Amino acid sequence: MSRLKTHLIFLVAATTVLSSCVAKKEFDALFNEKTGLENENANLKEQLEIAEEKISRLEVQVEEYKGKTAALQSDLELLTKEYNTVKADYDRVKQLYDNLLSNSSQLNSDLAQQQQRLLAIEDDLEIERKKNQELAEDLAKREARVAELEKLIADKEKAVEQLKKRVTDALLNFDEGELTVEVKNGKVYVSLAEKLLFGSGSTKVDAKGIEALKQLANALKGNNEINIMVEGHTDNVPISRTSQYMNDNWDLSVMRATSIVRILVNNGVNPETITASGRGEYSPIAINNTPENKALNRRTEIILTPKLDALFQILETY
Repeated sequence: MSRLKTHLIFLVAATTVLSSCVAKKEFDALFNEKTGLENENANLKEQLEIAEEKISRLEVQVEEYKGKTAALQSDLELLTKEYNTVKADYDRVKQLYDNLLSNSSQLNSDLAQQQQRLLAIEDDLEIERKKNQELAEDLAKREARVAELEKLIADKEKAVEQLKKRVTDALLNFDEGELTVEVKNGKVYVSLAEKLLFGSGSTKVDAKGIEALKQLANALKGNNEINIMVEGHTDNVPISRTSQYMNDNWDLSVMRATSIVRILVNNGVNPETITASGRGEYSPIAINNTPENKALNRRTEIILTPKLDALFQILETY
C-alpha cells in the first residue's frame, strides 16, 4: 500500500509540473506509466485477497493443529505415565529375576533334595500300599472265616437245641424229680437222680433206670457227631463197705458211670463216642448239709456235646 501512495504522489507532482513546463510527450509517457501502475495495483489487490484467503485457511489449520497438539500432549503425558509404571514393574521384575538367578544354584540343590525326598516318600507309599493290600486280603479272609465260624456256631446252637428236644421227647414219661434236661455252655446236660438209677451204695442200675437209659440210647444211637460224657457224682458221706474194687465215693461214682455206659452201648450208642468218668463228692450242686441237698448231689450227668472239629479247624487258622 505504501508503494501505491508513493506512485500517486509522484503522479500528482508530475502532472503539476507537466501542466506548466513539460511537453505532451512526457505527459503521455506519464499517463501510460499511471495506467501500468493501476493495472499493477489491481493485480496486487487480487494477490492480496488470495493471500488473505490463504492466511484464513492457514489460521484454521493452525487452530486444528493446536487442538491436535493438545491431544497429542495429553496422550504423551498418559503414555509417559504408563511408561513410568511399566518401567517400575520392569525394574521390580528385573530385580526378582536377578535375585532368582543369584539363588538358582541353591534352588536347584533344594529341588534335587526335594525330588529325593519325594522318591523316598513314593517308595514308602508303595510299601504301605502293598501292606494295606495284604491287610485287606487278610481281613477279607478273616471275615470269611468269621462268617464261617458264626455259621458253624449257629449250626451248633441249633443242633444243641434240636438234641435237647429229641432227648426231652424221649424221656417225657419220667418225672422232673427223677431227671432233668437242660442246655449249659453249649452242651445238653441230662441229670439222672440216684433214685432213678441205683440203690444206696449200689453200682447196678435198677429196672426203671435201665428203661430210661434205653429210651435215651434210642434217641442218641446212630448219631456219631456227638461226644457223650457219663459223669458220676456222690454226696460227701463215705461208702459203708469197701472192697477190692471200691474204696471210696470216687470209685463208686466211676463204677456207676461205667454201668450206665455199658447199658447205652448195648442199646446202640457208638462206644467210640462215649466216655465214663467219676467226680465223687468233689463237684456238688448243693451244700451237703441236709438230706435233700445230699440227694441232689447223688446224681449221674450225661453230658452231650456236638463235635466241633470244623469249628476248631477254623479257630486254629487264627
